[in-house]
Amino acid sequence: MYVHDRTQYVHMTERRLTLQDAAQELGITPDALRQRIRRGQYQSTKEDGRVYVYLNLDRTETEHDVQGESTMLISALEERIASLERQLEQATERDRENRRLLAAALERIPPQLEAPSEPRETHATATEGTDATESPPERAPWWRRWFGG
Repeated sequence: MYVHDRTQYVHMTERRLTLQDAAQELGITPDALRQRIRRGQYQSTKEDGRVYVYLNLDRTETEHDVQGESTMLISALEERIASLERQLEQATERDRENRRLLAAALERIPPQLEAPSEPRETHATATEGTDATESPPERAPWWRRWFGG
């Protein structure tokens, strides 16, 4: 059979296999092959109650190429993961060293002035000697003025 692929003609050879044999050839389960047939990835016929699948030899080789590419991609991803794990370990070590240096630097800083030992003046003591620049004392609430308290 010849198939026109844009400007090239490719000779494709097909084999007719039972569903089980085709699944075994592809390295998948018969159910997975049935799903691929439904999606139109493979052609099939049914004769005398048996399902026959048509496999292109070229297509089978392409699928093996895809599996090889998958293996290469998985290897590349595993290498990338290992590289990222090393980078994370280095960053963690850097953070640990930075925390150690910061703690050492903070120990060298002299303590700030200590809090005064005598209590601060409250509002009541501050208003005893009021001068003109300060605001007048607050008025007592209305209920204290009314009921006297």
